[in-house]
Amino acid sequence: MTAADTLPSWRHTRTRADIEAFVASVTEGPDAVPVAERIAVFDNDGTLWSEKPMPTQLHYVVEQWRAAAERNPDLATRQPYLAAVSGDFGWLGSAIDKHYPGDDSDLTIIIQALVGLTDGMSVEDYARSVEEFYRTAQHPILRRPYSAAVYQPMVELLRYLEQHGFTCYIVSGGERDFMRPMTQSNYGIPPERVVGSAFGLAWDDDAATVRYSSSLAFFDDGPEKPVRIWTRIGRRPLFAGGNSNGDTAMLDFSRRGPRPGFALLIHHDDPDRGDTPYDAGAEKALAAADDSGYCVVSVRDDWDTIFANTSI
Repeated sequence: MTAADTLPSWRHTRTRADIEAFVASVTEGPDAVPVAERIAVFDNDGTLWSEKPMPTQLHYVVEQWRAAAERNPDLATRQPYLAAVSGDFGWLGSAIDKHYPGDDSDLTIIIQALVGLTDGMSVEDYARSVEEFYRTAQHPILRRPYSAAVYQPMVELLRYLEQHGFTCYIVSGGERDFMRPMTQSNYGIPPERVVGSAFGLAWDDDAATVRYSSSLAFFDDGPEKPVRIWTRIGRRPLFAGGNSNGDTAMLDFSRRGPRPGFALLIHHDDPDRGDTPYDAGAEKALAAADDSGYCVVSVRDDWDTIFANTSI
């Protein structure tokens, strides 16, 4: 099967040609990389689906914070509950944007409130809560289910790589167990191949289940991503895709290996087709792209169709 069959949403640009050439170079001929070593890793938010006006998990927790503030009105006087009740998503978005240059003052507030939501909850109950959210929630700008906010070209790229012997993983700053209930249906990636941030966990012997604790075990972003890749996979990736400053360490882990891999950086630059354009949180990655050997994907120029199950 050719790339023309499997990458129909990709325009015939230099970007697509570079992807095809790289895949051919590592899968064909006497220098082909063994199948077991063909590992591809992808960020989730902003890489595989839309992350604006806020990451999907933040939408989920905003609903949980709003409900908590309704039960306890005193919470509504402080962040992040104030943002949830007032609908001030700008404060939440700015907290994420401030993280990339190194200011985690607001992100720490969010994380503290985030882990409080699941403290003592069983992993099964959390999964059911997340599944219900995915069944009913809609993207706040696109006004359709989150499954229709998936980037169709990236799903096609996952399948294209798999057809050439790659095993694909998600490696995200998003929380691992929030992603797992939807990765199979949206991306064809099973839960055991999802690597992400994680809440603390503890065994409940009486109930014979695993429960969340009131802590964050690790935040899978920036330099933590290569560490988690090695911990979970035990191999250096041959192909990596991301969209932000927090992905550069992962991209470099692929690009600067003993056999140079491929590093794909998504640039959101299309204001006319429903994918919010932005550089905030990605400016360092974009500025370093040429020197670092990243292949920059222009949503505007390289993708003929953006979203799954739509004509956009």
